Amino acid sequence: MSWQPGSDPILGEAKSCNLVETVIVPRVRDLGGFEVRRALPSQQRQMIGPFIFFDQAGPTELITGEGIDVRPHPHIGLATVTYLFDGEMRHLDSLGSEQAIRPGDVNWMTAGKGIVHSERSPESQRSRGAKLFGIQSWVALPKQAEESNPGFFHHEGDDLPILDAEGKRVRLIAGSLYGLTSPVKTATDMFYADAVLGAGSKLPIPADHEERGIYIVDGGIEIAAEHFEAGRLLVLRPGDEITAIARHSSRIMLLGGEPMDGPRHIWWNFVSSSKERIDQAKDDWKQKRFDTVPGDEEEFTPLPGQEIL
Repeated sequence: MSWQPGSDPILGEAKSCNLVETVIVPRVRDLGGFEVRRALPSQQRQMIGPFIFFDQAGPTELITGEGIDVRPHPHIGLATVTYLFDGEMRHLDSLGSEQAIRPGDVNWMTAGKGIVHSERSPESQRSRGAKLFGIQSWVALPKQAEESNPGFFHHEGDDLPILDAEGKRVRLIAGSLYGLTSPVKTATDMFYADAVLGAGSKLPIPADHEERGIYIVDGGIEIAAEHFEAGRLLVLRPGDEITAIARHSSRIMLLGGEPMDGPRHIWWNFVSSSKERIDQAKDDWKQKRFDTVPGDEEEFTPLPGQEIL
């Protein structure tokens, strides 16, 4: 596979100056020694393609004996995509799935009409000081799949296609990009990739999809001679192939796809094209009509504002 770099923007041209439509600075939340940066949804943008939620978790290293404990909680109308750079997490869900996820792997959980899951640091990590650094995103499902049966799929990092050339290493997490297709099954036309760039390397971003974004995990990049630092989500203008240039060693996530088939409502862990469906999910969780998680039945995450029953 050969790279087909796009033409570099020309300084002074209006087209060159407007390739980045929006720059989103994530909101930062401190969860007690554990920092999360939320880029989507934001006031500037709810979705990029099907991506409706985008969180950077960490990097963090907890003291020995402690770990990350995300108690059982529900989802509808979306797929969660967990991808780690460092550390390890243990996934359990109401389908009976149990899976460790390690750096480079993909956990893809389709909620559909409803699923419950938990995510915790395994004991092997706690005993030596749990680490966590990665991205969790939510992909909204198209209307015809919102009430589909839930499912869980795990893909090892070695099973994902990789492009390694000219100072760039790109692992395709989901969808299609650069002539490659990931084995991860998706419900819409989309792309999601992890790109590690050496200093000075250039990465063309094709204009094949209408909605595209670049999240800068580490380092910094230039687009049309404008510099963007880590911790920024760049929304690219449709229709223009651009070239991202790494000023120094950098890591970025490429994401996007075709626009969704209508707006989405999001409340807590629920996503739907229907407000009434979200109200139903609230009541179902409050009344404990969701399935439980085998092996993790003792704890419960209440609805926001609801006391633990």
